[in-house]
Amino acid sequence: MCDEQTERDLKQFRDHALSRREFGKYTAVAGMAAMLPAVANVLEVTESAVEVNTSDGVSDCYFVHPATGKHPGVLLWPDILGLRPVFKDMGKRLAQSGYAVLVVNPFYRSAKAPVVPAGASFGDPATRKRVFGMHGELTPEAQFADAKAYIGFLDQQSAVDKNRKIGTAGYCMGGPLIMRTAAAAAQRVGAAASFHGGGLATDAADSPHRLIPATTARVLHAIAENDDQRSPDVKTVLRQAYAEAGIQAEIEVYADTLHGWCVPGSPAYHEAQAERAWKRLLALLSASL
Repeated sequence: MCDEQTERDLKQFRDHALSRREFGKYTAVAGMAAMLPAVANVLEVTESAVEVNTSDGVSDCYFVHPATGKHPGVLLWPDILGLRPVFKDMGKRLAQSGYAVLVVNPFYRSAKAPVVPAGASFGDPATRKRVFGMHGELTPEAQFADAKAYIGFLDQQSAVDKNRKIGTAGYCMGGPLIMRTAAAAAQRVGAAASFHGGGLATDAADSPHRLIPATTARVLHAIAENDDQRSPDVKTVLRQAYAEAGIQAEIEVYADTLHGWCVPGSPAYHEAQAERAWKRLLALLSASL
């Protein structure tokens, strides 16, 4: 997950990998958070702000789906900066490909979304302090309860085809969340994908990887190169755990990427690799739901 080392890696990248001219062009593009590549054969969608009742209160979320018909549901967990316009854009893009997508505010216990102001940077100590504080309330137990509530919401929507499995995708801190979602509703979740996820396999008793035997979903873990360099054993632990559970899993380290590379507007955004990861997500959902 994002931490101070992530910020140091990004600073080193800015200082050494880019010339002044290149960095100016790069940051200008990165600042346009909603600049996502176009979707082929785009579907017309309907979008709305919704509220989901949970055991701890009411979660303000974004729900978007094709304007007609019933479609597989997808639960999308944002990164540590929470639900904000770029994740609504990502959810909308997924809906345009034929899915009913719920993008959640994981920090609803602390504040309504957006929980940080527009343009807020993880590099700002005050921002890090705020989001780490909110993340502390999102205990494993809370994650299980929230996942069940969000899936229950999706199953109540007329746009969701309840005869098909549900998918989930998560970014950064969303990595452990997709694994706990897959365990919390093992009979409903057919696909789970994480992108530059942190804390997927640790020595802790409640490490997400220990839940793998309780899941059935096909899985995609797209790992940032610098995350892998810091924790090279994670991919091996995951591969072994999925193999022992008999679960199909695609686990790959994406070359030349930094933590956060899949999110437009992130200082680490790598469009070519982000698009390759997006295509792998679509392939997983298509094959599993």
